[in-house]
Amino acid sequence: MTDWSWVAYTVLEVLIAISCFLGNALVVCAVCIGIRDSLREPTFCFLVSLAVADFLVGVAAVPLAVLLDGWVSVTPDLCLLLSCVVLVLTQASVLSLLAISVDRYLRLHIPLRYKALATQRRTWMAVSVCWTLSCILGFTPLFGWRNYSSLTSDFTNTSSSSSISPPCTFLSVISLPFMVYFNFLGCVMAPLLVMTLLYTQIFRSLQGRLKESCPQAQASLLREKRLACSLALVLILFAGCWIPLHLMNCLLLFQGPRAVTRGTLYTGILLSHANSAVNPVVYACRIPKIQQAYSQIWRRFIVRLNCCHGDKQVCQSIKGSRANHIETCGSGGKSTP
Repeated sequence: MTDWSWVAYTVLEVLIAISCFLGNALVVCAVCIGIRDSLREPTFCFLVSLAVADFLVGVAAVPLAVLLDGWVSVTPDLCLLLSCVVLVLTQASVLSLLAISVDRYLRLHIPLRYKALATQRRTWMAVSVCWTLSCILGFTPLFGWRNYSSLTSDFTNTSSSSSISPPCTFLSVISLPFMVYFNFLGCVMAPLLVMTLLYTQIFRSLQGRLKESCPQAQASLLREKRLACSLALVLILFAGCWIPLHLMNCLLLFQGPRAVTRGTLYTGILLSHANSAVNPVVYACRIPKIQQAYSQIWRRFIVRLNCCHGDKQVCQSIKGSRANHIETCGSGGKSTP
C-alpha cells in the first residue's frame, strides 16, 4: 500500500480499537451492574463472555494486527505466540455465539428441564469450557502446524549476519493450510452451520407456537422471538465480517499471493475487527434490558459529572432521595421504582 493508505488503515484500526474498548466495557458494566440478577440468566453470561472477547480484540488483537505486519522484530517463537493470541480471541467469540444458540434452543424445547439444567454454576462452567477450548484451538500452531522451516531459516540467516531478528508477520508463522482447513472450515464454518440449524429450528418452533397460543402467552413468545432475532443478527454480522477474510486466505492458498491485493486484504482485516465494535451497538438497539441498563449508567455518569462540576442542587437532591429511600426502607415501606 501507499503511505497515505497505510496511514488511513492505521487510523481506522485505532478508532476500531477504541470503539471495541469503550463499547464492550459498557456492555460488561450494563450486564453485571445495570441489570439486576442478569448473571443468573445463561444468555447474559454468554453475552458477557462474548463482550469480554470483543473487549480483548480492542485491547490486544487490533494492536497486535498492526504490529504483526513487519513493524516488530522478535524471535520466531514469540512471533508465533503473539499471532496465536488473535486466533484465541476469534475462537472465543465463535464458541460464545455457539453457547448462546444452544442455550436459546434448550430454553425453548425443554422448558421444564431447562431451569434444572441451566444453573448458574453449570453456566459458568460452560463459559470456562468455551475459553479453554478457545486456547487449545487457538494455540494449536504452537504444537507444530506452522511455517516453521522457512521462518527458522530466515531467523538463522539473519542472526548469523546481525543480531536483529527478522520482521514478524502473521503469515510468516501461521500456515495458510492451517488457516483454511483447520481454522476456517473446522473452527469457524462448522460452528456457524450448527448455529444456523439451531436458529432455524428456534424460529420454526416460535412461529408454530405463536399461531397456536392464546393472547396471554403470545406476549412472552414475542419477547423470546425478539431476543432470538437480536442474537441471530449478532451471528449474521459475525459471519458477514469474518468470512470475507477467510475466503481471501483460501484464494491465497489455492491461487498464490497475486490472487488478493494488499489493499483488499487490509480491508478484510478491518472488517473482521469492526465486528467487535458493532456488537455493543446491536445490543443497545435490539435488547431492551441492555437498553435500560445503558440509560441507567449514562444517567449516573451525567449526575456524577454535574456533581464534580459543583452542581450542589443536584448533589443535594440525590442525597435527599437516598436518605428518603433509606428511611422508607427502615420503616418497612416500599419505594416505587
